Amino acid sequence: MFKNYLKIAWRNLLRNKGFSALNILGLSIGLTVTALIVLWINFEIGFDKFHDNDARIYQVYNQYPVDGEIWTWNSTPKIMAKTIKNMYPEVERVTRHNYENLFLFTNGEKNIKGNGTFVDPDFLHIFSFPLVKGDINQVLDGVNSVVVTETFAKKLFGDNDPMGKTVKIDNEDLFTVTGVLKDLPKNTEFTFEYLIPWKYLTQKGLDDENWGNNSVATYVMLKNGVDHGSFASKIKTLRKVHDKDSPEMVTYLYPFSRNHLYGEFENGLEKGGQIDIIRMFGIIAGIVLLIACINFMNLSTARSEKRAKEVGVRKVVGARKSSLIGQFMGESILLAIISAFFALILVVITLPTFSGLVEKPLSLNFRDPMFWVISGAIVIFTGLLAGSYPSLYLSAFKPASVLKGTFQKQNTLITPRKILVVTQFAVAIILISSTLIVRQQLNKVQNRQMGYSQDKLVYVEMEGDLQKNYALIKKELNASGTTVAVTKTMSPITQNWSNSWNIGWKGKDPEDKTLILRFNADDDVIKTFGFELVEGRDFDKTRFPTDSTAMIINEAAVAHMGFDEPIGKQISDMGTDWTVIGVVKDFILTSPFQKIEPMIVHCGWADNIINMKLNPNRSIGENLAQAETIFKKFNPNYPFEYKFVDKEYERKFNNQKRTETLASWSTLLTIIISCLGLFGLASYMAENRIKEIGVRKVLGASVGNITTLLSKSFLKLVALACLIAIPVSWIFMREWLQNFDFRIEPSGWTFLFAGVLAIAIALITVSYQAIKAAIRNPVKSLRTE
Repeated sequence: MFKNYLKIAWRNLLRNKGFSALNILGLSIGLTVTALIVLWINFEIGFDKFHDNDARIYQVYNQYPVDGEIWTWNSTPKIMAKTIKNMYPEVERVTRHNYENLFLFTNGEKNIKGNGTFVDPDFLHIFSFPLVKGDINQVLDGVNSVVVTETFAKKLFGDNDPMGKTVKIDNEDLFTVTGVLKDLPKNTEFTFEYLIPWKYLTQKGLDDENWGNNSVATYVMLKNGVDHGSFASKIKTLRKVHDKDSPEMVTYLYPFSRNHLYGEFENGLEKGGQIDIIRMFGIIAGIVLLIACINFMNLSTARSEKRAKEVGVRKVVGARKSSLIGQFMGESILLAIISAFFALILVVITLPTFSGLVEKPLSLNFRDPMFWVISGAIVIFTGLLAGSYPSLYLSAFKPASVLKGTFQKQNTLITPRKILVVTQFAVAIILISSTLIVRQQLNKVQNRQMGYSQDKLVYVEMEGDLQKNYALIKKELNASGTTVAVTKTMSPITQNWSNSWNIGWKGKDPEDKTLILRFNADDDVIKTFGFELVEGRDFDKTRFPTDSTAMIINEAAVAHMGFDEPIGKQISDMGTDWTVIGVVKDFILTSPFQKIEPMIVHCGWADNIINMKLNPNRSIGENLAQAETIFKKFNPNYPFEYKFVDKEYERKFNNQKRTETLASWSTLLTIIISCLGLFGLASYMAENRIKEIGVRKVLGASVGNITTLLSKSFLKLVALACLIAIPVSWIFMREWLQNFDFRIEPSGWTFLFAGVLAIAIALITVSYQAIKAAIRNPVKSLRTE
């Protein structure tokens, strides 16, 4: 029986090549989109889920009430880890992680920069990063030990055994390689190439017991059987006991494996994060696949007249409804399998491009049994979904009505097929309008005034002897004509590395806990960045030695602090009284999507970044070549590595650009699939009404009359889809825009354009078949009458 069903299904596919091609193309596109997005989702949800003790690993967070809201962040004091280990027997292991640093490793004549971190010995017991060489209980015990990954070891030592070899780090101390780690998986939050024991920081005097210095990540692993809820209640008062300056601060344990997907908080509660993007595109993948299945349903039911007599005859000779359903389901599944074959080819071809778009190293693992299980499940599900309505519809025909030719219901106001067409185009219109709004929002933010000039602005991170020789480097850069201005800062102009609510000024409300951003800098900061000076002057310690305690503030800070005449005002921070000497217009330091926060710029404590305004009268290449010569002169052991500020600023838009690109492609593919279905429906409609068209032409109907007659029923459905989709899209996009302080107001013209575009696309699709039928010679269709 199964063999017979398969044979019939295959013959039907070959007999109706056009119908089969439209369905296979639509389902192939739907399955390709679904497969790519499922691969990405699978990669994202697997982040840091591979650790053996995943269920017992937590990251320590702080929560603190500020202006009526609860702020949550994951930087902790260095003393936190030691305190937790000594106070709570429920904790099995604890480690600190000093975020990640870029150090220079020297092995003989070879100098290589690597990204690494300082950790406690428990780190490798908590996290499952396996050693290929070395003893897990000893590799991080020595003060001058270093553990490297396989790839980094190969960079340093080639094919030689790295164990026991010594390297110099940052031209200071010698370290011995005590362990080699297997290269880190791609789906982990950690990106280090080496680990250095925390003991080294302690020996260098860089450890501290200051509870106000939240500067490291702290991770704990609870003992087996410890209830997280009970322990969380117990540890929440830790800061109250030890941190007298912040008695209201709460210590909060957050499951480490949720960080990547859910690690954003609002008012002390988990808000979401990457999971929101994953859900959105998971829904889009489902929608695209559903649209492809709707195509199959519509085209299958549109051909019902051609299969009706077959169904009638089968029923007369004894076929049961269940066997007919099985036959039609089999045809649907066969079509889904063929489509899956072509989809797999498309996935292999497009995967590298898609991986680059989502910036994840996605791959197909054909040897993984789960790959085939999941793929098979998706294909079977697609076949069953696509074939569900057609099989029930066709198998329900009554033999007597079918064989008499009276089974069809003409001119019914509402039919499942019409509902499916409206659904298809409503989804397409929602996607079109949503994509347009996302693009408009992105354009608005990208064109926002930054408050400084990015043209020919370059920065270099301070390392080696750059800090010591900064004054000489600045002098030579300016004297050689390489630059027109140079300054040093605490952080790049595109990032904020410090903030505080403990900044004071005369008249400050004692309950004011507003975070004030810090952007420390040196002489010529205004000249280098091109800030617009509202009043006052730039830093200049040569002419004004008192500028060592001078401060520049932005307009947002002036407004927040309530200064009518800010010049000369005193602002206290970190135990020092600073004098305001200048006010600059607001400039974007953090997110361009959010409002600009109050900011203070100290003159000093700016030894991390050298910023250079290159000479506009010389080429960039010439300027950088001369700069490299100067930097190598004063810092010979380090490579000259620089970054353009405009390129770094553009990175702030990566997530939104990615969302817009993915949404645009999803919209395009949805439209293509919908048009394939509409094209097929129009084709069958024209075929079924060919005699009617012939009669109308004989009676004098023009090509335009017939084209309008055949097109208007479809256009009515698309117009109805517009009426449904536009308000839905408007509500959805207004909600999405609330995530941004700096945002557009969605225009009704955008939604109207999306609707008109959908109608135009539908008209073009249907008109081809309508005009083709209208210009056909009526003699050919009526000669048998």
